[in-house]
Amino acid sequence: MAGPITCIAVLDVGDRLVMPGIVDCHVHVNEPGRTTWEGFWTATRAAAAGGVTTIVDMPLNSIPPTTTLDNFHEKMAAASGKCFVDTAFWGGVIPGNQLELLPMIQAGVAGFKCFLIHSGVEEFPHVTDEDLHIAMKQLQGTGSVLLFHAERDVPLSSEEADPKEYSTFLKSRPDVMELEAIRTVTELCLQYQVHCHIVHLSSAQPLALIQAAKQAGAPLTVETTHHYLSLSAEHIPAGATQFKCCPPIRGVANQEQLWSALKAGQIDMVVSDHSPCTPDLKRLDSGDFTQAWGGISSLQFGLSLFWTSASKKGFTLPDVVRLLCQRTAQLCRLDNQKGNLVPGHDADLVIWDPEKEFEVKDASIHHKNKLTPYLGLTLLGEVSVTIVRGRVVYKQGSFSPTAPRPHGDSLENSDKTCY
Repeated sequence: MAGPITCIAVLDVGDRLVMPGIVDCHVHVNEPGRTTWEGFWTATRAAAAGGVTTIVDMPLNSIPPTTTLDNFHEKMAAASGKCFVDTAFWGGVIPGNQLELLPMIQAGVAGFKCFLIHSGVEEFPHVTDEDLHIAMKQLQGTGSVLLFHAERDVPLSSEEADPKEYSTFLKSRPDVMELEAIRTVTELCLQYQVHCHIVHLSSAQPLALIQAAKQAGAPLTVETTHHYLSLSAEHIPAGATQFKCCPPIRGVANQEQLWSALKAGQIDMVVSDHSPCTPDLKRLDSGDFTQAWGGISSLQFGLSLFWTSASKKGFTLPDVVRLLCQRTAQLCRLDNQKGNLVPGHDADLVIWDPEKEFEVKDASIHHKNKLTPYLGLTLLGEVSVTIVRGRVVYKQGSFSPTAPRPHGDSLENSDKTCY
């Protein structure tokens, strides 16, 4: 007798492109504690609408930050039942929490992040050189990774300038702040042979230093973001504080160097660094760049932002997969499950039209707070369907009526290290 008949749903995608789902390994969800800024429900809906099937949440700006095992458990509990896409978590390195690192690794964090300069929030203090040496010794032999917000304070002139002008803010975060921080990172990386990763590289000036360290055997990787590749200082209007982020958006010439480094393989991946806040913290009423919160909302639009520019610069669709899916999955050690369309991996797919243009409109933005420098822009590459582990979670403007549970506690890191 014939066996039971299995019903299989068929999704006709026409001539649209089927690609591995985006893995965005730099997202600030801010839950628990700052849910007026964002939260797992809204962040992961925005991710799904943008073809992102996995996010990795940063250890700040939630309250409490993910700097202890108990805080990690609290964050996972906060995410429970709210996530439309798979979710993993970074831990944090702060002064004095070195004994928490190994327990958090065992509990499943993807790795750790630290700041070499004030983080912007008091509950996540930046580390000293002594703290870094202690942390690196803890991480040796674990296969884990330490992410660096790579800016350091340097002496600056104190001349009076208009705080509404973007140039005033830009001069307050010069390239040398990144250069000096990255010098420290490369030295530590070579000394301890622990995988180090530079988040959101803004300045092209440290590229030679990064390349020299890699050639000398440093297990070092580096990311840049969609805003550094898409936006430029020369085109930021006075008072337009929605463009503020740290490190800052720099000039067109610097941006072209970032694109060249990306093409040459000197920059390993591209992420959103989605860092939202409430509109009042952006100080739009005063237009004061010096007082506004630094962070840009872009989680939903990363794929389209990248393709809009990259397609004009000789990048191919395999480059998109490499830079937005494979390399990001490798960083957070999820490449045994994510980032590729191969047997045995999760069926995470984005179905999109790389030739279709659309305008970013307020009504179509799924982030909790709609303020973004991309509002009103026309982008290339529209997402139609997002599938997570074989399940349609987003289709042409609509979401699955029942959200899948968050998978942060089951996105186990592989034993692979990839530099």
